[in-house]
Amino acid sequence: MKIHFFQRYHSKENVDTANAMLLLSRLYSYSPTKFFAFLREILPENASVELLFDMQKKSESSVPDATITQASFKVVVETKLKNNFSIPQLQGHLRSFSGEDYKVLLTLDPAKMSDVFKQKVKACVAEYNDANQSNAIHRHLTFEELVNGIAEAIDERDYEMQDVLDDYREYCSASGLIPDSWKRMRVRLSGLTLEINKKLGLYYDGMGRNLSRTQYLGLYNQKSVKAIGKVIAVAVIVRNGDTLDIEEEIGIVTDEMKAQVWRAFDEARNYGYSLANEKHRYSFVEQFYDTDFQKTTKSAPRGSRMFDLCEVLECDALPDTEEIAELLRHRKWE
Repeated sequence: MKIHFFQRYHSKENVDTANAMLLLSRLYSYSPTKFFAFLREILPENASVELLFDMQKKSESSVPDATITQASFKVVVETKLKNNFSIPQLQGHLRSFSGEDYKVLLTLDPAKMSDVFKQKVKACVAEYNDANQSNAIHRHLTFEELVNGIAEAIDERDYEMQDVLDDYREYCSASGLIPDSWKRMRVRLSGLTLEINKKLGLYYDGMGRNLSRTQYLGLYNQKSVKAIGKVIAVAVIVRNGDTLDIEEEIGIVTDEMKAQVWRAFDEARNYGYSLANEKHRYSFVEQFYDTDFQKTTKSAPRGSRMFDLCEVLECDALPDTEEIAELLRHRKWE
């Protein structure tokens, strides 16, 4: 059974906020440097909140040999789920600032804030700053932007933090905070079984991780995504004598899919291992199409990697899977 980092049962806004703060807390515990790299995207331009080391900096009454200082900051967060922010409420939040060097009013929502309301918040913040000789700013993030910002701050070898971020992304997807599975491709490692996966139109994996839903599945082998397919069903399956025990998670497992699972059992024995006696999670696709989405950096991805296909292909709507496969041949990734 997978242990989740983020609670799933909640009263929405309060726990959605708590989980977002837990994610940031985990990032800080993992690497303060990478936490501050993310924070710089929220704070005012040119803000510096890391430690400053000065030699013999003169004060009013003395010249110490050295000083170590750090700028202060405060980020006040308001979370909504339907963009129903209130100016009076945000004005109240602004009054919670005091003498910090950097003050950020951060609004968090599944959707972007409208330009009209953003201007209202801007005016509200400007009024507060004029009245208090302050320098507060407003930043708005979607949950997707929060995930992407942290993904930018860490790299693929930060395995522990990648697991935390993947679980948070799964939480957001399951909670409707990032309703974008239609454009997501998850890439999974496929070594010796690549040809089997392609031939049978399925991918099987152990039960260690319950990965967030994505519309597309990519198969990685030898520094490249070699195939992509559109997911039509996902199920946990184990052999029970002459039958299959099936727990459907997405879609319906058809008789044809069951036949492919039996064939996978036979094929696995050719490589010296057995699928039949343990639970595995099977992802079924309409068809795998050959592609060549090359990785330019040396290390292989650990476990899985997520891609926003609209971002990769620079489009707002996706073509059919075969055309996606062809377009990916002309793209590269790190």
